[in-house]
Amino acid sequence: DTGIYASPFDYKERAALYAPADMPEPQDKDYVRHFDDEVLFLLGLSKGGALLLFTSHRAMEEAVVRLHKGLELLEIPILKQGERPKNVLLDELRASGRAALFATASFWEGVDVRGAALRLVIIDRLPFAVPSDPLVKARGEHARSRGKDPFNDIAVADAALALKQGVGRLLRTVDDAGVVAVLDGRLRKRGYGRIFLEALPPMTRVG
Repeated sequence: DTGIYASPFDYKERAALYAPADMPEPQDKDYVRHFDDEVLFLLGLSKGGALLLFTSHRAMEEAVVRLHKGLELLEIPILKQGERPKNVLLDELRASGRAALFATASFWEGVDVRGAALRLVIIDRLPFAVPSDPLVKARGEHARSRGKDPFNDIAVADAALALKQGVGRLLRTVDDAGVVAVLDGRLRKRGYGRIFLEALPPMTRVG
């Protein structure tokens, strides 16, 4: 027997998607400044309880350095992937209620923090795979040999699925609530942004 069952989560009522229309694209010279301003704005509103997901270790490390003083002024403790084992960091996030956990790939899925301890998920960029990765290159060449477009048919679809997994960290029970912020201008400005938005749960759009 097979069946299709509706999600038990009321995304419209309990989750909001924040994707500011004026957010620059990651390659723009003003991106980092806008990103930092948005993060401090969002964490100031949420008073912590945040998971910040980055698409690279370098971006994560640089963000921690840049935002350290601002988060200190907001009295929001910083937790960072790599400083302690994953399960220890998640326990600290649960126990704190005010912390901000900076993380990368392994935290995009399989993370289960329930309740108000996680009320804000911030994603720095659309999670495209690195084009120079040998597996990515091989899949692209295979797609091209079959008359497909490696970017639109492979890269965008894979990244949309990865984004959906990251967004899924927010609501873990029917009583959870919060905001997901995607701070990448491509989501609103590029034609393929529609594919990403359609892949996400039906959250209330803000910003």
